[in-house]
Amino acid sequence: MAEIPSIDVVQTMLAEQGYVCGRPLATVVFLSLRLGRPLFLEGEAGVGKTEIAKALAASMGRRLIRLQCYEGLDAASAVYEWNFPAQMVAIRTAEAAGAADRAALTQELFSDEFLIERPLLQALRPDENGAPVLLIDELDRTDAPFEAFLLEALSDFQVTIPEMGTIKAPEPPIVILTSNRTREVHDALKRRCLYHWVDYPDFGREMEILTARAPEAAESLSREVVAFVQKLRTEDLFKKPGVAETIDWAKCLLALDVLTLSPEVIADTLGAILKYQDDISKLQGSEAKRILDEARSSLDA
Repeated sequence: MAEIPSIDVVQTMLAEQGYVCGRPLATVVFLSLRLGRPLFLEGEAGVGKTEIAKALAASMGRRLIRLQCYEGLDAASAVYEWNFPAQMVAIRTAEAAGAADRAALTQELFSDEFLIERPLLQALRPDENGAPVLLIDELDRTDAPFEAFLLEALSDFQVTIPEMGTIKAPEPPIVILTSNRTREVHDALKRRCLYHWVDYPDFGREMEILTARAPEAAESLSREVVAFVQKLRTEDLFKKPGVAETIDWAKCLLALDVLTLSPEVIADTLGAILKYQDDISKLQGSEAKRILDEARSSLDA
C-alpha cells in the first residue's frame, strides 16, 4: 500500500490539487492509506466527498476508477460482461470456416479478447503506476444485495468469473466509498471501512477552498459569497448549497464581471446555488436582501 510518511504530507498533497481539508479528514485518509483499509465518507451532497478521491489519485499519480452507483446496479454490471455481438461474429466466422473443435471455440469465446471489464474488475488489474484509486460513488443509491456483494469483494479484493475463475488483485486498490445518506448503509459494510462524516466547512475553511478553486476572484467578493452561502445554510431549505455550489456561484459572478453582491445579482444567479424551485421562491423579494445584510453584518463583526 502507498507509503505516505505523515498526516501533514497528506494535507499538503491534497492542497496541491486544490483540495483543502482539515486535520481530522487528513488523518483518516492517512490511516486508510497506511492500513490498506477502505475509506467510507458520508455527508451532504456537494461537500467534497467525490473530489477527495480525484485529488488523491492526482496527487499520487494513480489511475482513478469510478463506479457510479444507481438503483438496480448488480454485481455483473459492476464487474464485467461479455461482448456478445463480437462473440456471435466469431461463432459465424468459425462456422463459415468449418471449424469443428467446439471446446477450442468455447475457450476462445470466453477469453480476455471478448471480456468487457467494468470498474471493479479494472481496479483489480495490475498497474505499472501502482494500485488505482477505486471510487464507489453514492453507494446509498444501491440496494442490499449489491452491498452484500461488495462486502465480499472488499474483504478479499477478488472476484470470480464463472467462465475464467477467480481474479485477485496483486495489490489492493485504494478504495473510497461515498454516501449522501439518503438511506443507511449496512453496518457490516461500514465495519470493513474507516469512517468519516464530511460536514460543511466553517467560514475560514470555505474561504481557503474558494481561494484555491477560484483564485481569480477578489478577496472582498469571495468573503461576501462565502458569508452569504454560510447564512443561506441556516435557512429552512429543501437542499442547502454545498461547497461545490459556492465555487460554481463565484465562477458565475466572475463571468458576469460582478465586483460585489446585490439583491438583483443574487436573484439573477440563484440557479447556481439552489437547485429546487421551492428554495429559489423563498429568496424572492426582500429575503435575499435580508440574508445579504446579515452576511455583511457577520463580516463586520
